[in-house]
Amino acid sequence: MKAITPLGGHEPQVDAFTGLLIREVAGRALASLAARQGQEEAVNSAAAAYLGGALPGPAGWTETGAFATWWMGPDLWMVSAPHDSHELLAGELKQAVGEAGSVVEQTDGWCRFDMEGARCSDVLERLCNADVRGGKAGSAVRTSMEHLGVFLLCHAPGQQYSIIGPRSSAGSLHHALLAAAKSVI
Repeated sequence: MKAITPLGGHEPQVDAFTGLLIREVAGRALASLAARQGQEEAVNSAAAAYLGGALPGPAGWTETGAFATWWMGPDLWMVSAPHDSHELLAGELKQAVGEAGSVVEQTDGWCRFDMEGARCSDVLERLCNADVRGGKAGSAVRTSMEHLGVFLLCHAPGQQYSIIGPRSSAGSLHHALLAAAKSVI
């Protein structure tokens, strides 16, 4: 058996426009982490030891070594790492936090598109209500694009972003990104 990407291909889709590149990102393991009531400090400490850095605060995301982590809500985070080296990410994370936290495997539930180039803001402002022009590196915003709930992670303001949405709607999200790109470029 050979794995397929969220868009159904054997290789991630890449779409190039003048001043913009949209790449489907595959090969990332995902796990959600929630601190159990009264265990917030224990989860923060254990997760920081495992991940090599502190969990991000509200509306933030961090990248430490192989791990990327973003805040999803009060005492709730998503952790991402390369699938090849962290195929069992959820189990490893659960072992690290023990009974202080709840961990759920999320790898096949989400899709990710990376967008980079000078036209990012032009495209994103047509798709969502996030302040992409005023955003900062390290910000993570929950927003909607084409009626889909997504996370928008800012790597470099106006230049580089990750859009994470439901895998079951990968085709719709990809279509929305392409349509918005074609409308401005």
